[in-house]
Amino acid sequence: MEAQFSGERTRVQEAEISERARVEVAQIALGDRLRGAIGHELVLVLHGGGRIAGVLGHVGKDWLLMSEGARQWLLPWWSVSFLEGLGRLVRKPSPGVGGSLGMAGALRGLARNRAGVAVHVASAGQAGRVFEGVIDRVGPDHLDVAVTRGEARRAGAVVSVVTVPFTALAAVCSLGGQDY
Repeated sequence: MEAQFSGERTRVQEAEISERARVEVAQIALGDRLRGAIGHELVLVLHGGGRIAGVLGHVGKDWLLMSEGARQWLLPWWSVSFLEGLGRLVRKPSPGVGGSLGMAGALRGLARNRAGVAVHVASAGQAGRVFEGVIDRVGPDHLDVAVTRGEARRAGAVVSVVTVPFTALAAVCSLGGQDY
């Protein structure tokens, strides 16, 4: 009888431990899992079907940075359909600005550096578009891209200026092997 009681008590404790583990896992956010994968190879599939295989370099508040060969990709989380290779490592954000920097802040850094970029725009029901140029301005919910003819951003080289709401932004890719 004592052995049955002890066995039942062990089963109850194991069930409680399992339930606590499930509750703990349920509280892990995607950003925490992504931060745990920094420096590791991942495959991202975008809503438009594009696929990016590379090394995760940084995770912001609502974006991530991937290196794919000589190119770097700045991707808003909302453009990612699913990820492969994420693993189980978890890292909470460190105190400071890096983890709390939102998409607008990351884009403002690119605009400040006058980096040549390819801005990929998602479009419902049709193929997305890609605009190559320089990010001119970044608002709280949109960006302006000065589309150029493959030259440096000068008034004579600007073909048009395209405004892209963040909700339509799929990705921003570096041109010419530049780092972000």
